[in-house]
Amino acid sequence: MVTAAPGEDGSPALALVNTWRLSTTGEVDELAEPGDATEWLRRHDLPAVTLGPDDLSRLAALRAAVRELLAALAEERPPDTTAVATVNAAARADAAAPQLTWQTGPLREWHSTRPDSLDEAVASLARDAIDVVSGDLGRLVRPCEAHGCVRFFLREHARRRWCSTTCGDRVRAARHQRLVVEQREASQQHP
Repeated sequence: MVTAAPGEDGSPALALVNTWRLSTTGEVDELAEPGDATEWLRRHDLPAVTLGPDDLSRLAALRAAVRELLAALAEERPPDTTAVATVNAAARADAAAPQLTWQTGPLREWHSTRPDSLDEAVASLARDAIDVVSGDLGRLVRPCEAHGCVRFFLREHARRRWCSTTCGDRVRAARHQRLVVEQREASQQHP
């Protein structure tokens, strides 16, 4: 399993976007198989329902739409209107209502009107995406700057440029290798 990018643990929508990535062996899609997608939902405290092919397509379409929103935000451009419509439709898939609980005092909690359903999971992911892009976290959304990486992360430190230490190490190793080659070539030209 790949290390979570900064912000994924607090934003399931960011984690959703990063379920598709590139690796040295090609594309990786954590939602390609029903069992994998169900496990991913469970790991992110979303209803781990049994998924069929249409459900996988629905999750993949939401992932693509949220990816477009994050990319547009990071690139400071308007997103594709279809992506906005897809996320808004997904957010409406399940109505949530505030419920009052009283433990040590009053507490407002949001509860699904369709608990333990894919509609609940999709709506929760879409609402989180809306919160991220329209809230304070939106200014922190960045694409990883490592060559070949397509993941997004929340840039919580001004100097952070990569989604993981693996990507950062790859960039530093490539930079070092370039310097070694340049020094070798320079020394060969000036004996």
